[in-house]
Amino acid sequence: MLDFPRWKISFIIAICLWGVWLAVPNILSEQTRENFPSLLPRNSMNLGLDLRGGSYLLLEVDFKAYLKEQLQDLVDETRAKLRKERIGYRALAAVNSGATFQLRNADEKGRVEEIFQDMYQDAQLEISESGNVSIQYRDDYIENLKVSVVEQSIEIVRRRVDETGTREPIIQRQGDTRILLQVPGLENPERLKELLGRTAKMTFHLMDEANPYPAREVTPPRGTMLLHGNRENPDDYQGYFLIKRQVMLSGDLLVDARPSFQNGQPVVSFRFNNQGGRKFAQVTRENVGKPFAIVLDGIVLTAPNINEPIPGGQGIISGNFTTQQTQDLSLLLRAGALPAPLKILEERTVGPSLGKDSIEAGKMAALAGVVLVVVLMLLFYGLFGVFSNIALAFNLVFVVGFLSLFQATLTLPGIAGMVLTMGMAVDANVLIFERIKEETRHGKTPFAAIDNGFSMAFKTIFDSNITTIMATLLLYIYGSGPVKGFAVTLSIGIICSMFSAILLTRMFIVLWLKRTKPKTLPI
Repeated sequence: MLDFPRWKISFIIAICLWGVWLAVPNILSEQTRENFPSLLPRNSMNLGLDLRGGSYLLLEVDFKAYLKEQLQDLVDETRAKLRKERIGYRALAAVNSGATFQLRNADEKGRVEEIFQDMYQDAQLEISESGNVSIQYRDDYIENLKVSVVEQSIEIVRRRVDETGTREPIIQRQGDTRILLQVPGLENPERLKELLGRTAKMTFHLMDEANPYPAREVTPPRGTMLLHGNRENPDDYQGYFLIKRQVMLSGDLLVDARPSFQNGQPVVSFRFNNQGGRKFAQVTRENVGKPFAIVLDGIVLTAPNINEPIPGGQGIISGNFTTQQTQDLSLLLRAGALPAPLKILEERTVGPSLGKDSIEAGKMAALAGVVLVVVLMLLFYGLFGVFSNIALAFNLVFVVGFLSLFQATLTLPGIAGMVLTMGMAVDANVLIFERIKEETRHGKTPFAAIDNGFSMAFKTIFDSNITTIMATLLLYIYGSGPVKGFAVTLSIGIICSMFSAILLTRMFIVLWLKRTKPKTLPI
């Protein structure tokens, strides 16, 4: 049991060197790490909002606006179906959570029931004797729709934040319709708020052929809508556009959007997927010579004439854009459209000074803990305490190295987890050393006492660590934010302590034992 062949010693030394290798970038500046050769590690630990500073935003998904849009789609779809089946109706409108209309001929209610029963499986259809028709979405469908919209919004928010280059954002759902967003290291949240405040719903429309560019605000004819052109930029305000309501193409068919230049001007080049490319080619082929409006969140970005069919599914959005605007627009289109608008309910900016104070306080706590542990181990266990302290130092290096490798986020509770890890690592050595003392008092030789001490204490150490890891797993699954950071740091520390407290300390003791062959143990 006390045999340590060369391959095992080499393996342990290699693991120690690897841990140091991973941890080194944390003591170097970012510029130094960037100049490292590609083979050298560059990743360091990410600091959380409480250590690094950053922005805190509480967002609310405007589900009412989303439901209103869905009800308008329901009305439009119902109108199209009634016209297709040549059924007379009047007073078609969205009401509460559905749509209502009045049949001109009450005798046609049988046909209406047959048509709409299969068409709206998530809605309840009611038809009175007088011909009043009500199509109402079921409550369970609306609740499921709300959950889906919030989950989709969280994913789109995550994509948009990731596209800005920010690492390790914390994005969590709160309540039914709220989203908590924490972005460490972001001291100026204005650009992020601008990106999150836009739904980025892009659609492509043909324009009204009779009056595509009205000089003033007019009442739009049926089937059309009056939109402003680039009203967000007063320097490039283009007046009014009268476009057809029918969506020829939607932005969800886009697969890529990149900022580029055309004739020296910043533009956005986009590309559709195969389905969108075929549809784009068909629309441009059938409407050569007509203006084609590109609409983003109710604003006409541009309305160029279709000079010729455009195959390949690629196009360009031009306008009086700045380079930053093309970058933001490209980011929004790549990340996808939000299903519903987001409202910012609360925002806070945590300055780096508070984070610095937290780091200093954490350092002092960790340093005090390390000094006390080192001194006590030396006082109680002498030379074996020295071996334990060396293993403890490597344990801290391993924790920092693995946090860097996995790009985990270190928070203030995470620092508490690291301090607790030190105590648990030493606790394993205490169990082993006390068992060795007990074996020595029973008259065992140094070799037998050490062998029995490690063997018999291992089961207790293993059981206690496994139960702690199970607890940290539950904390990670059901916890949030800093609690997860504590669980990750503690679980990594426990796994590293199993290596340092058992294998590394044991190797030191065995090598010393074989070299000196003592008659008594210095413990």
